[in-house]
Amino acid sequence: MNRWGIDIGRVIINGTTGPGDTSFFAGDTAAMLRTPAVPEAFETIARLVPRFTDTWLVSKCGPRIQARSLAWLHHHDFFSRTGIPTDHVRFCLRRPEKALHCSDLGLTHFVDDKPDVIAAITPVVPHRYLFRDWPTTEAAIAHSLTHP
Repeated sequence: MNRWGIDIGRVIINGTTGPGDTSFFAGDTAAMLRTPAVPEAFETIARLVPRFTDTWLVSKCGPRIQARSLAWLHHHDFFSRTGIPTDHVRFCLRRPEKALHCSDLGLTHFVDDKPDVIAAITPVVPHRYLFRDWPTTEAAIAHSLTHP
């Protein structure tokens, strides 16, 4: 049984629009909602979701960014476009706490853009992917599913 976890910031929501604060973090609500998705995120996630028993979003952020993240996901119709249930979202306040969520959810695969998260989840998640882009990530995940 394969269960997949995905980080949100810079993996689904594109937070790399500039060297400093982005409109997602610092802008008003309208600007935040205009923040684009990471290229190919929705399409790739939608293709991969059926290959897993469960898919979860697991993100580190405080209450303000949690609310913004959920608002962005709903505004962009993320859940219906990808097939992930709306209640499959977990938040934590510190990156190492992602390992607790991964263990609790029994995740076998996880995608994150932070090397320290990958290191923290290594004892509990067999297949970890340091995110660069969706085509590379999709190929690596697909390979792990066909060559366990």
